[in-house]
Amino acid sequence: MTAPTGHQGPARLWLLARELLLAILPGLLTTAVLVATTLPAYNALKNTGTGWTPYAYQGFAQDVLQYQVSRHPDVPAEDRERRRLMALSSALNRAQFGLLDDVERLGERRLSVAARNLQEDTDASAARAVQEALGLSAQATEYAKGLGIRYEQELQRLRYALVVTSVLTGVLSALLILRALWLWRGEHQRTRQREERQLEALNLASHEMRRPLQTLLLASDLLRRAETPDQQQRLLTMIEDSASQISNRADLSRLNDLYLDVTLNPQRTDLRPLLRRFGSERVHVVTPDTPVPWSVDVGRFRQMIENLVENALKYTAGVVEVSLSTPHGRPQVQVRDFGPGMSDELQRRVFQPYERGPVSLGSGQGLGLPLVRRYARAHGGDVTIGHAPGGGLIMTVTLGDPTTHLRAPVSATPARRD
Repeated sequence: MTAPTGHQGPARLWLLARELLLAILPGLLTTAVLVATTLPAYNALKNTGTGWTPYAYQGFAQDVLQYQVSRHPDVPAEDRERRRLMALSSALNRAQFGLLDDVERLGERRLSVAARNLQEDTDASAARAVQEALGLSAQATEYAKGLGIRYEQELQRLRYALVVTSVLTGVLSALLILRALWLWRGEHQRTRQREERQLEALNLASHEMRRPLQTLLLASDLLRRAETPDQQQRLLTMIEDSASQISNRADLSRLNDLYLDVTLNPQRTDLRPLLRRFGSERVHVVTPDTPVPWSVDVGRFRQMIENLVENALKYTAGVVEVSLSTPHGRPQVQVRDFGPGMSDELQRRVFQPYERGPVSLGSGQGLGLPLVRRYARAHGGDVTIGHAPGGGLIMTVTLGDPTTHLRAPVSATPARRD
């Protein structure tokens, strides 16, 4: 495995922190909304008391009324004084009157005024004390009603807050689930694409190893029956070349560079010898008399011509012509067969993987021509197909500048062997 680079560690930590934050986000949002919406109700309960009633004010009013009644001449003086002192003690004990300041702010009646009138101990002051006590009791009753309405409003708001919080939490949780599914789907698609690319690379590698393997097996068989040293040397050369091609085309560590995102290793070379090696009884090769130097990846160029020649031989029982020319200063290789040809619709699809011609004299996978186009475009050119005069097809490979697909420089650090 490749060790993580220096910048991958912080990136992974940031990714982990982000996903953790998203995971706890519903809880944080729920807490924040509940705190924000329940705080007013909490403050109302805390500041106004829980279960507050105006009973203390009503009891004080009764005490003052009893004191006023005790001022009748038939009531003993001791009894009247006892009742006065009882009412006065209540008036002076402000602590028993909850929320007194809030109650007094609702009207003009004051507890201190009632206490002062009780201290005067006259009929007129008793009457004034009764008015203050009854007024305070009425203000306390009104305040209690308002407080009940406020409690109801705060509880209603709390209920709405709980409902809204539940809805927001549910929506956010659903969105996070959808996001997780979307991420899973994206990762699943990327995994499937990687697997498809790996399978495509393996299929192409298998396709491209078939020819050198066949040559290797044929040369090995012929070597057993070779009679002269020259024949043996020629067959050994074929075996070495086939082994080299197999090694080059089956490098598992470079399948992506070889067959998918093609990376070239171009060298300036004369193209004529590369084409002449394909000459045989059924393959006629025509090249210029003067050298045709061009920057190409020799291995990939050879694979292009191999696929085109093999494809042409499959669709004709006759001769295949291979020619090299330089129109407009750019090398152009044409491979012509004299087979049945193909329709314009099939010509448009033939460079897609696994597409094959309608009539073939041999088996195939439909991978050769797509690979030719991939290599041709990596060389800055392209491959085209057209009808040949008199029947058959002409495949034309035009080369260009391959510098945009150069192989990355190899590191000087030696590779570790496991």
